[in-house]
Amino acid sequence: MIAKHKVIIITGSSDGIGAEMARQLARTYGAKLALVLAARNEDALKKVAAECKTFGAAALVVKTDVGMEANCRQLIEAAVEQFGSIDVLINNAGKSAQALLEEVDNLGWYQELMRINFWGSVWCTHAALPYLKKSRGKIVAISSLAGLIGVPGRTAYSASKFAMGGFFESLRSEVRDAGVSVTLAYPGVVATQIRYHGYNAAGGAAGKSGLKEDDAMSVEECAALIIKGFERGDRDVVMTFKGKLGRWMKLMLPGLVEKMAMAALKKEVRPH
Repeated sequence: MIAKHKVIIITGSSDGIGAEMARQLARTYGAKLALVLAARNEDALKKVAAECKTFGAAALVVKTDVGMEANCRQLIEAAVEQFGSIDVLINNAGKSAQALLEEVDNLGWYQELMRINFWGSVWCTHAALPYLKKSRGKIVAISSLAGLIGVPGRTAYSASKFAMGGFFESLRSEVRDAGVSVTLAYPGVVATQIRYHGYNAAGGAAGKSGLKEDDAMSVEECAALIIKGFERGDRDVVMTFKGKLGRWMKLMLPGLVEKMAMAALKKEVRPH
């Protein structure tokens, strides 16, 4: 066990938003930071850890499949064994999916997506909660605008992210008196490969994005907004004007919001 650091666990930190958050946090806190980096790709995690160490941060790599409860609990145990405490848990690991329900023959991958996106966050949070209460720490859940507004062609993904929202909004009330904050982040379209690696209707790799990505937010900007949000203790981080507008319009003009959501899809993946 090393001397006291600010200990931050980031799931899904081998690439994309998770890896960029790790790098930005390492640049900011340097030797005062201990990162616990978790994902399935151990080699990629080691590369991110090496980058973070150049800024003086400590970094522990834990190969983790958040779709398996035992892996989630082992991750938390490894973090505490190495660093003695947990200050921030960032539930970032997730998988995308794009398919019209009528095109799906086997719903097995819907269940798998829920295990990764929803249950992975629940299992990690449940295991980490006693330590977060001791440190009066922070919980961060990376949802999606698809977790605020149902998106056609993304029924499975939206369902998993809506479930996250309900869980963490409820948990926020439960842990408030213990001094633990909960921040939900809702990125829109971000310039990562998540949609290309997500499920297609047959349960295989999509290989392409079903969304228009002309105005995709950079990974760097997205990571910075999430970090700024949870460090301030924000309840929610909705990152774009369209996202903020859509959230309120959904209450007053739901039909218009549905049309806007449909317009975000590429023509080839829209219902016929």
